[in-house]
Amino acid sequence: MVWITGTAQAATLIPLHSFAGGSGDGSYPVAALIADKSGNLYGTTAYGGTYGYGTVFELQRSGSSWNEIVLYSFASGNDGDSPRASLVMDKAGNLYGTTRFGGPADVGTVFELSPSGGSWTETVLYAFTGGNDGWEPQAALTIKGNTLYGTTPGGGPSGNGVVFELKQVKGVWQEQVIYTFAGGNNDGAYPYCQPIFDKKGNMYGTTGSGGPNMAGTVFELMPSKKGWTEQILHFFNGNTDGSNLNAGVIFDKSGNLYGLTMSGGTYSSGTAFELTPSQGGWSEQELYSFTGGQDGGFPSDGAIIDSKGNLYGTAFNGGTYGWGTVFELTNSGGSWTETTLHTFTDGNDGAFPLAGLLLRGTKLFGVADQGGTYGYGTAFEIVK
Repeated sequence: MVWITGTAQAATLIPLHSFAGGSGDGSYPVAALIADKSGNLYGTTAYGGTYGYGTVFELQRSGSSWNEIVLYSFASGNDGDSPRASLVMDKAGNLYGTTRFGGPADVGTVFELSPSGGSWTETVLYAFTGGNDGWEPQAALTIKGNTLYGTTPGGGPSGNGVVFELKQVKGVWQEQVIYTFAGGNNDGAYPYCQPIFDKKGNMYGTTGSGGPNMAGTVFELMPSKKGWTEQILHFFNGNTDGSNLNAGVIFDKSGNLYGLTMSGGTYSSGTAFELTPSQGGWSEQELYSFTGGQDGGFPSDGAIIDSKGNLYGTAFNGGTYGWGTVFELTNSGGSWTETTLHTFTDGNDGAFPLAGLLLRGTKLFGVADQGGTYGYGTAFEIVK
C-alpha cells in the first residue's frame, strides 16, 4: 500500500494541566485519558501523590480552564503501586484499573474506585501472585457484561503472559486465566494489550514478542463451552511490517483491524498496519513507516480512529525538537498520508508522549510523560 509523508498542519495544542509531582499531585502520566458523559477527563500517573507511588486523577472543565483533582494516591501496600494503564468506567461511574506493582506479592493488582458523597473509595478486586495467574499488568481492562478482561505480560507456566477474566462469584471477585501464551515460533509472548471483542464475542489482541522472528503477533481468542481457542492472525517479521507491539488493535466499521508497532518498518522507527479478513484468513498491510524525523518515531501506544476512518496517535520520539509528535493518518484512494499535528518542544506543551489519544468530537486529548511547568508531564488538548 502506498504511503506518503505529509507536512506539519496548523493544529493548536492547549495545555490543560502541568503535573507538579510531590505529595500534592501526580507525576509522569503514561496512560491515555478517558472521559465521562459530562466531558470530565480521568487518568493515572505512574508516580507522585501522597506516597509517591502514583495517582488516579480527574480533570474537570470550569469555563475555559480545567481543574485537577487527585482521586486516589497509591501507598505501595496491598492497594497497589505504579499504575501504567488507562482506566475504564462502568455505567454507574465506577472506575477500574490495574497497577504494575503492589499487593502482597508486589506484582500488581486490579482495583476499583467508587464515588460516594464527593469522595472515592478504592477496593482491590484481585492481587496477582506472580505465578500462573500472571504478573505486572500494564494494559487497560475491558468490561463485557459483568466481567473484566485483561492481560499480563508475565506469568503462566512458561512466563510468557496470560489473558485473564475477573468475575464476581457470590460477591467475591475471582480470577480465571483463559489463555496462557507459550511463546516460541508458534505463539506470541508478552501481551501489553487491552482486549477488544467483535459482535460474536471473539477477542482480539497483540503480543510484543513471539513468533518465528520474535517480533510479535496479532491473535484472536474464540470462546466455546470447552474454553477459549487461539488463532494467530499475523506473525510480524520484524522488518518491513514492524515489530515490538506495545498496545492492542482497533476495529473500523468494516471489521478491519488497525494497530501500531513500536519499532521495525523501513526506518526501524515503527509502523502503522492494517489486517483485513480475506478468504478465511487475514491479510496484513503496512500503511506507514515512521522515519524518526519530523513525523516522529517509536509510537508506544495504540491508534484511535474517527468516523471517517482517519487514524490518530502519538510518537514519543522525533519531531522538530526530538521530543515526540501527535500525528494523523488519512486514507485517500488507497494511499495513506501522515500529517504531524503537533511536535513537542519540552516546554509547557510537554515532552515524550507515551500514551495514546482520546477523541471527543473534533478535539483530541492526551498526556505527555514529561515537560510542562514543573517537568513532570502535562495533559493537553489539540484542536485541528
